[in-house]
Amino acid sequence: MPGRSAESLVDVPHTLEPPARSTLPPSAQRSLKALRLSAGFWFLIALVGQWLFAWYIAMVYARPVLSGTPEAINNTAKITGYIVGDGLGNSLLISHVLAGGLISMLGLLQLWPWLRRRVPGLHRWNGRLFLALGMLGALSGLYLTWIRGSRLSDLGAIGISINGILILIAAVLAWVHARNRNLGQHRQWAIRAFLLVNGVWMFRLGLTAWLLLNQGPNGNTAKLDGPFDLAWSVGCYLVPIALAELYFRAESSRSPTRQWLSAGALGASSLLMALGVFGAWLMLWRPHL
Repeated sequence: MPGRSAESLVDVPHTLEPPARSTLPPSAQRSLKALRLSAGFWFLIALVGQWLFAWYIAMVYARPVLSGTPEAINNTAKITGYIVGDGLGNSLLISHVLAGGLISMLGLLQLWPWLRRRVPGLHRWNGRLFLALGMLGALSGLYLTWIRGSRLSDLGAIGISINGILILIAAVLAWVHARNRNLGQHRQWAIRAFLLVNGVWMFRLGLTAWLLLNQGPNGNTAKLDGPFDLAWSVGCYLVPIALAELYFRAESSRSPTRQWLSAGALGASSLLMALGVFGAWLMLWRPHL
């Protein structure tokens, strides 16, 4: 987007309005600018990673389904894939995966303030679609995990299942606050829903970044129930939520120290996310395209 700085690409909302930069002393203006630049950097890294993932979903899952050869998705499936005769399970699997692809394409658009200001109708309908797809993905994921048995281990699936339950809670609260015109709370819960919906995506990024940093497995198992695997199965959504809460409070604060600390934490997490995007592309996505 020519002519726009990184800080204008994202506008993480909060209940309290942040102080206008023009009313702040120079030191606070610099820290607030650094905070918003770090958020813009995070947005750009996430955009690349999400759209690469969406491309992978389209090529590996959507294309075989549309071409009439859904059994081809089993070539990449690590857990239960397409099963002949299992109409319900196959339908939920395909809807779960395709919902994930659509979410990756549409979700970050909700964080773009230009779209929210200039095309509010699109923002509202895209938001409704995102929340509906997120809830569909959470419910289908819980079914596939615990009823169909699509899991590598019970322990490894617990953290991701908690993620699914939290998605439903956050999506409902975001919807309720929007209907009640409580926009401050709606936006915060929408951000939380966005991060929770992308928990499994973050799990992939964190896992591959960890493998690259350690030059191989370290606390990992083939069933994803090693020490790191279990810790990251909840960390993949709790860490982003914690960073978002830190950002909410820093941007509405007049404390340069808090803003610099938040900017540093967000910038460091963005670098790790970039490493995870590279690792996921290298190890998980590109080999199957």
